[in-house]
Amino acid sequence: MIDPLSDLRSLREATDRLLTAVSGLDNAAPARPSRLPGWTIGHVLAHISRNADALVNVLEGRPMYVSGEAREADIERDAPRPLAEQLDDLRAAAARFQDAGAVPADWDRTVELRNGVTDRAARVPFRRLIEVELHHVDLGIGYELEDLPKEFTQRETDFLAQRFRGAANVPPTRILAAGGEWRTGGDEGPEVTVSGSPADVLGWLAGRRDGAALEVAGGPLPTLPPL
Repeated sequence: MIDPLSDLRSLREATDRLLTAVSGLDNAAPARPSRLPGWTIGHVLAHISRNADALVNVLEGRPMYVSGEAREADIERDAPRPLAEQLDDLRAAAARFQDAGAVPADWDRTVELRNGVTDRAARVPFRRLIEVELHHVDLGIGYELEDLPKEFTQRETDFLAQRFRGAANVPPTRILAAGGEWRTGGDEGPEVTVSGSPADVLGWLAGRRDGAALEVAGGPLPTLPPL
């Protein structure tokens, strides 16, 4: 069951972890490469801030971004800023999202995200939590997939397994991790079983790891569509 108020609390805790970690960086950090190809740490921090504002737009009934080009331009504009400015922006943007989430609203209403994707408003805080947690890992500053809260890892694994369900270019896939079981992919062809640690399974599903540490039976490791 989706509980947006609980997710807002988890988001606050995740944001505090992120802010504490970023506060410990040196002033040269924003210019260093992140784990995301072509992006510096500054790009990732700028994206996390601008995503908060974009999801405020979603909660308040506006388009998430003016355009894809505007989204990219905002990130490029904000990426080179000094660390202190990045931190101030992260704090302020996070507070704006928490304020928007605190407004009494119909959490069952349908909202529109990027590229015509729709969802229940109740899932928006969890979507923001995904951005904060996974991009914290993407910074490459000591926070790893193994450090993610167990509940988050399970929920995000479930979220991504559902996202790829029905994908015709993914074979029927059974996923096993720490007692959990999920199914994803299409309906045609023999079933492939993928198993491993929760962090390795999530890393593969989220495009953060290549799946080399996973055990695969029934065929090769499926290639997943980009997120």
